[in-house]
Amino acid sequence: MAGEPQADCLFCKIVAGTVPATVVRETETTVAFRDINPQAPTHVLVIPRLHYPDAASLAAAEPNVTADVLREAGEIAAQEQVDEHGYRIVFNTGAGAGQTVFHAHAHVIGGRGLQWPPG
Repeated sequence: MAGEPQADCLFCKIVAGTVPATVVRETETTVAFRDINPQAPTHVLVIPRLHYPDAASLAAAEPNVTADVLREAGEIAAQEQVDEHGYRIVFNTGAGAGQTVFHAHAHVIGGRGLQWPPG
């Protein structure tokens, strides 16, 4: 069922505390933790506690939680001191876009120059 924890989801296991992660912030609706394969000096994932496979399905079902994820991304940027020089918030959707865990999540990336287009 949408929104319910999934037994085979890595991020649901992190939310439940059964898989370790370097958590940097938690709220009632979100958990933020360091990416295990960082692409920049600051690379933190912000996930909703609810399970939805991607950002679009989360936004359609839970717009307030989607706003919480974005607000927390901004808080992480400030906490990591990348907010003044610039940072990127990235939602990958689908395997072709690089999504490897199918639980909605935002990447907060900063601390180095970020060219456009990325890649």
